[in-house]
Amino acid sequence: MDEDGFQKFLKRGGRSASVAQRCVRCVRDFKEYLLKFSGDRGLEEASSEDLESFVKWIERKPKASAKTHLWALKYYFKYVSNEEMRKHAGVLREERIKKKVFGLKEFRDVNPEYVDKLAVVGVRNVEQMLKAGRTEVDRQSLSKKTGVPVEAVLEFVKLSDLARIPGVKGVRGRLYYDAGVDTVEKLAEWDVEKLREMLIEFVERTGFDGIAPLPKEAEFTVKTAKKLPKIVEY
Repeated sequence: MDEDGFQKFLKRGGRSASVAQRCVRCVRDFKEYLLKFSGDRGLEEASSEDLESFVKWIERKPKASAKTHLWALKYYFKYVSNEEMRKHAGVLREERIKKKVFGLKEFRDVNPEYVDKLAVVGVRNVEQMLKAGRTEVDRQSLSKKTGVPVEAVLEFVKLSDLARIPGVKGVRGRLYYDAGVDTVEKLAEWDVEKLREMLIEFVERTGFDGIAPLPKEAEFTVKTAKKLPKIVEY
């Protein structure tokens, strides 16, 4: 491995010296593993099977994770232009990244009593809420089961629907909901600049504790809303 060349590659990509050194150490671990367990194969000859075996070897201990090694190896295989191994390292790393699902209690200005009642029946996050309250019949049933008013159930569903858009969670979700843009479908219909103007005026008029989205954020939000499939029946 050309360690100097790899570190220079990382630094050109904006990585700090300490990060570059950590990457080199992780790649060196894979190199040493290959020498020990794969005969004479080096980094250039490593296969997907070698990479998977290396990951299993690292994770042989409870709670051990190969995420950092896979992160470094993804950069290394990009450096040596091995696209197949770069992609494979990326896939293996994604499988190990546990993405936290947004909890209902994290939405702004929701009734904590209702959050607790929904939690009793196993509805604690946005994914569970969208599954449990997808249709009007579902929402009526959930309301009867939990004692949460159907209007409040619908509010949780709408906030969860909006939360499918990256960045639209606690504060942003509440802003769009309170401003009347309370579904993904409604967001998708807005012109970006007109949406910003409306939200700026809404914040100023109501004293909402937060600011309207900046142009690029609003553009991303509307663009994403247009792409998302409809999953809730209103």
